[in-house]
Amino acid sequence: MTKIIRSVSSYPVPCLTSLLYLYIRTTSQYIQVFLSPFQIAKMAFDHSFQVEDQQGSHNGKLDPLIRTGTVWTCTAHIITAVIGSGVLSLAWSTAQLGWIAGPVSLLCFAIVTYISAFLLADCYWSNDGRRNRSYMEAVRNNLGERQAWLSVLLQYLGFYGTAIAYTFTTATCMRAIQKSNCYHKEGRKAQCEFKDSNYMFLFGAIQIILSLIPDFHEMAWLSVFAAIMSFAYSSIGLALGLAKVIGNGRIKGGISGIPMRTPIQKVWRVSQALGDIAFAYPYSTILLEIEDTLKPSPPESQTMKKSSQIAIFFTTFFYLCCGCFGYAAFGDVTPGNLLTGFGFYEPFWLVDFANLCIVLHLLGGYQVYSQPIFAFVDKWASEKFPNSSFVTKFYTIKLPLVSPYKINLLRPFFRTIYVFTTTGLAMYFPFFNQVLGLLGAFTFWPLTIYFPVKMYFVQRKITPWSKKWTILQIFSMACLIVGIFAFVGSLEGVISAKLY
Repeated sequence: MTKIIRSVSSYPVPCLTSLLYLYIRTTSQYIQVFLSPFQIAKMAFDHSFQVEDQQGSHNGKLDPLIRTGTVWTCTAHIITAVIGSGVLSLAWSTAQLGWIAGPVSLLCFAIVTYISAFLLADCYWSNDGRRNRSYMEAVRNNLGERQAWLSVLLQYLGFYGTAIAYTFTTATCMRAIQKSNCYHKEGRKAQCEFKDSNYMFLFGAIQIILSLIPDFHEMAWLSVFAAIMSFAYSSIGLALGLAKVIGNGRIKGGISGIPMRTPIQKVWRVSQALGDIAFAYPYSTILLEIEDTLKPSPPESQTMKKSSQIAIFFTTFFYLCCGCFGYAAFGDVTPGNLLTGFGFYEPFWLVDFANLCIVLHLLGGYQVYSQPIFAFVDKWASEKFPNSSFVTKFYTIKLPLVSPYKINLLRPFFRTIYVFTTTGLAMYFPFFNQVLGLLGAFTFWPLTIYFPVKMYFVQRKITPWSKKWTILQIFSMACLIVGIFAFVGSLEGVISAKLY
């Protein structure tokens, strides 16, 4: 340990020792929160999201749902949603941007994400006392029906795209486990090539089963488990990057990032990097669904803001460490996916375990983003076809060791088709960095910035051309420019990857 400390202290960047100390200190706090058996049991059982036969009320309106979510269950949901496949691309993104623009971009997107969450948390209750249980309801009640349909189209396209990204990312991680074992047995020069398609089919089959979970309120245990997995593989990626930096004896990389042959290629790479970062951060599209699980005392908005602070702090810290240590370790040859690009070969069992944690995390993350779509379809179908037995007739299935399970024919039919289509598209567009960048850029401005700002104006009755109105409008326009730049570059990346 003494040798390691001396080695780190001898580097030309003095802040490395401070980062290591901050990591150890913060990690110990994180473990106390998420890995304590008492806390896990408390989150998963005592504070699970339960649907009871009793009725609650607010402003005289009956509500059959008893909400028991806390700061910690809310934080677990946010971390599950935020730390997904995007974290694996941050070393590559930092490498494209360089040592100054890379970390600054990560911090700026963290600030933007918190501002968005802060604005949106106050939109859970409408001015007339109605709950906004979803993003679409909030937009409808504040901005009208047309804006609501536009928001739901963009929101669910983003959810659907995320499910596609999670599918091929999981397959890539499963293939990486097989390749890692092959390299360990046969040597690093062995021809260890395997196809992703079988793993995508396996992931899809598992998601069909998980998709039969009735709704978001039954997923507390899954989110807690997935949050622990996200902490595990993020920590392993960080540790491996740090260990490789120490082994190299120097910090690689440069101020301007990876050099490209032409200036236009550099522009495209920078825009894709910004798109990847935009994909990695925001969770505004499911914020209100998460807030709808919180108990009313203290007020839901206060709990959500506190949870957002905790979650964004930890995710930003991990993102900076994974991005910066990954770039410091590999420099100009930083892989697009930190744990599957085979910058790390040994210890092979640790690389395997990290990829397994990613797989287990994305099993839950897929459902976090897909369940709102399922809930929307269930609600729309029940209102559109109230007399259809296909929609309204429920069958009770008794399984051992669990309570009786009620299901209609619509759920397995629609959700199976949904999983099949995400799996098929993942097989057709298996381009990790480019697809993540395209998804992040596509939904970043409209869902993370535009609608939350507009709804905040209505909620707080902000008058046009006031100081607060002007500041938020400038903020919105700046984010729009960044979003367009990232979208164009990421689209070019997808087209180029498919053609060549």
